[in-house]
Amino acid sequence: MKNRIARLTVFGLAACLLLTLPGCASILERSYSSSTPHVDRPATAGDSSAIRVENYRELVSAVLFLVSQGEEEGVIQLQDYAGEVEADLTAACLEVATEDPLGAYAVEYIKHETTRVVSYDQATLTIHYRRTPEQIRSISTVTGTGAIRTELQSALEEFETEVVFRVAYFAEDADFIAGLIRQAYYDTPGAALGMPEAQISLYPDSGSRRVVEILLTYPDPAEELDRKREAVDTALAAFLASGDREGEEAARRAAAELCARCEYSPEGGATAYAALVEGAADDEGLALAYTLVCRNLQGVTCELVEGTWEGEPRFWNGVHPADGESLYVDLSRTNQPTLFYTAEELAQQGYRWPGAEELTAEE
Repeated sequence: MKNRIARLTVFGLAACLLLTLPGCASILERSYSSSTPHVDRPATAGDSSAIRVENYRELVSAVLFLVSQGEEEGVIQLQDYAGEVEADLTAACLEVATEDPLGAYAVEYIKHETTRVVSYDQATLTIHYRRTPEQIRSISTVTGTGAIRTELQSALEEFETEVVFRVAYFAEDADFIAGLIRQAYYDTPGAALGMPEAQISLYPDSGSRRVVEILLTYPDPAEELDRKREAVDTALAAFLASGDREGEEAARRAAAELCARCEYSPEGGATAYAALVEGAADDEGLALAYTLVCRNLQGVTCELVEGTWEGEPRFWNGVHPADGESLYVDLSRTNQPTLFYTAEELAQQGYRWPGAEELTAEE
């Protein structure tokens, strides 16, 4: 079976991913859950190592159970079986290996041999895998976009290179997953140390139940990423050591202090590490650093916004006090009379971003 594999550099997504990243409510306001996949143990025969089945659906469940346990060999007894034994065994093995999400992900092929034992047929299955037992056991089951993004955030925070999960009621494609990776990246500003390249595979090729496999390649080795994250944490603690941490005024002071400590450079780094540790960053690096700082303030929330300024790609921040007016700040433009603007004022300066029309209409 030909798997659908998309190799993506996540930076290259189309305009549908040009969004106010943490506030992508239209696809994220769904209930979700995460759990470990479980297949019920089928009935056993007199020989406790053998599985007893009486019809085709039970036969498929038995084969799937063996796969879920990572068994390389298993015995199935077809007693009082309603159907063509050989034909059904072939069909069941093929269905599990190509149509079931777990089988399509984990199984190379399945062979079977049948023996007649007095009053029933006994099949011995040999299962060849392309995944390790550890990989099979590590698959989690998620329901809803929120759970997928949570899985991705956790993986990106730990710089994991492989993420695999089973999704129920999934009607999206690899581009959709790539968009969630991008959102999860910007939702973890302290660990956003370079957008990873993602290779995304869906098993099987179609259907409402899929296994999603994501292989992530980071711009630096894991040891270097860990070192940079520790440096970011240290710099952040020093940054927050002085001054209060509550309300709009604290957010304004933090913005001014960050501008004083970090030089804006179009050729600077695009990470909070570049802004807080190296002292020079581009608009993306400044926006990530400010997002990280504001997450440690009380009474105010901060979002990283991606859009355009005078037609060119741009990152900036939205600041939302608990009891005040929402404001926007582009820390790369320190030559302006003020750093903070309303949505309408920002739009008048040539900024464009998803949802701007609704926001400016409210002003």
